[in-house]
This record gives sequence, structure tokens and C-alpha cells, in this order.
Amino acid sequence: MIQKTEAGFVFHLKARNGETVAVSQLYASMDGCYKGIESVIRHAAQAAVEDQTARGGYTPEKHPKFEIYRDKAGRYRFRLLARNGQNIAAGAGYTTKENCRKGLESLRRQCAGAPEILVQSAEE
Repeated sequence: MIQKTEAGFVFHLKARNGETVAVSQLYASMDGCYKGIESVIRHAAQAAVEDQTARGGYTPEKHPKFEIYRDKAGRYRFRLLARNGQNIAAGAGYTTKENCRKGLESLRRQCAGAPEILVQSAEE
């Protein structure tokens, strides 16, 4: 769902159950927001997963990639970085890494299997 804010536009990527899986960066225009959605669809399928919470450290992956990390509150989150390293979608906070991975995989499935679900008018 695309949402108009005072500062611009953001999109919310929803799972089939209606839960928000990820939110975009802020875009100045509706056209830019649509291009952001296209970028998420294009990058999600091929993105590697870099688990920055792994015990013993982690191996940095090349872009595009998903990063799994812990926020300041200790919740697990993921973000999708484009080929140029720009953050194009940020996941919700999860209490477990397993649920964070499930959210990431839900986003990947939505992008690969039914990208038309991601693009909804701002009126819906």
C-alpha cells in the first residue's frame, strides 16, 4: 500500500495475511515510490542474506542483499539493500531471529510469486 505523508510517499509491503512485512524509505514523488517498489521486486529474488547476528561473526555479502540485525531494543530486523547499497525496504521488529527470517522469506515470496499484490492504490 502506498501512503502519502506530509514529507512524501512511502510504501508498505504486505503479506497475504495483511500484516506489514516491510516499509520503504521516503520518496518525494509517487513516481519515485513506484520505482522503489519495482526495485524491491527486482532485488529481493536475487539478494543474499547477511546475518549480522550470527555467533562467531559473519561474512559480508555483496549487494543486493538482505541484512539481518538487532536494533537498539534488541529486536531482530531485516533490511533490503539495492545493488548500489541503498536501503530500499526495512522489515518490522521481531522477537526471534526465526520470525525475522520468516518475514524476510515472506517478502521474497511476495516479490517472486505475485508482485501485483505489492502495488495497491493509495485509496485502498
